[in-house]
Amino acid sequence: MLRVTISTKKSIHAKKFGKLIFDDGTVLDGEGFGYSTTVFGEIVFNTGMVGYTEALTDPSYKGQILTLTYPLVGNYGVPDPKITDDDGIPKYFEADEIQARGLVVHELSHTASHWNLSMTLDEWMHNEKIPGIAEIDTRELTKKLRTSGVMMAALVVSDTEIDVEAIKKQLSEATNYNSEQFMDSVSTKEEKIYGNEEQTVVVIDTGAKFAIIRNVRELGYRAVVVPWDTSYEKIMSYNPKGIVLSSGPGDPQNCPATIEATKQLIENNVPTLGICLGAQIIGIAGKTETYKLKYGHRGQNKPCVNLETNQVYVTSQNHGYGIKPESLEKSDFKLWFANADDKTVEGIKHKSKKCIAVQFHPEAAPGPYDCKFVFEELKELMEK
Repeated sequence: MLRVTISTKKSIHAKKFGKLIFDDGTVLDGEGFGYSTTVFGEIVFNTGMVGYTEALTDPSYKGQILTLTYPLVGNYGVPDPKITDDDGIPKYFEADEIQARGLVVHELSHTASHWNLSMTLDEWMHNEKIPGIAEIDTRELTKKLRTSGVMMAALVVSDTEIDVEAIKKQLSEATNYNSEQFMDSVSTKEEKIYGNEEQTVVVIDTGAKFAIIRNVRELGYRAVVVPWDTSYEKIMSYNPKGIVLSSGPGDPQNCPATIEATKQLIENNVPTLGICLGAQIIGIAGKTETYKLKYGHRGQNKPCVNLETNQVYVTSQNHGYGIKPESLEKSDFKLWFANADDKTVEGIKHKSKKCIAVQFHPEAAPGPYDCKFVFEELKELMEK
């Protein structure tokens, strides 16, 4: 008889003082957990049911306080970050550390149990100096954000009583998310090479998730990850078969060097795939316009229609900016995917060049793998 040992661990960094304070003056009380500190950031919500380890380590959440709408979080704990694949990439995380500034949940499970358990959620967050707050009505909070739009907030976790007025003053002086520059903190500082195959795909790192690199490797190519501001000439020095512009945080207009390199990639017909922020950068390079969504698309259950096949896919998403639909008419691109809920642009294809882009995450992590075929589309462009 096969016997499996299921590990169980108890929370040790919970039941602290906690407050969530919004820039409109709203104050919510809750149970603090994780690390005792104060953080400021744009508060957003994610409708996924699982995958908090992947979500928290997604660089696209840099500068943000993440709210999870699913009511119970932490019950399966956190796996061991030291477990890697054959390329040395962590298997269960999307970056080397937590990227979100803080976490808001309805109920924190004080007991974690899972065969792959290494630590509890609050233990992991404490180790990485990230605060969390529980006992918040996250569905009511989500309705607030859907009505008013995303806003700046302060998340305070403390071992003693919290001075609300002092925090409100600090919040009023905090740097607004829209003006933050994230590339220096999320992008690699030097090239990183995975694999030794002859053919190379260059990943331009504007906040790339590990899963993007894994998918390039699964296609059978060497992956070379380069900084966000790498020049076209340097990119081409790797003799790439194709390019992936990665996902990432913030306003795409804050990546001028990437936009300029992308214009040259398109002009010279280098096979290119853009994902999320990368899609917006490709759009700008191809004469479309971008804008900030009221509350963004974040979750693993977002329906998108492939207009070429009329097929609907359930996608994983995490973005706060998008491409203006009306700007496509005078651009170099045509609509490929549309959001079934709000009709926003979810994918574009160049009218004459080997360039495609999607707002959703074909690599998932977390979420359904229904759209991994997008990487095969890139491979087809590269092998033509």
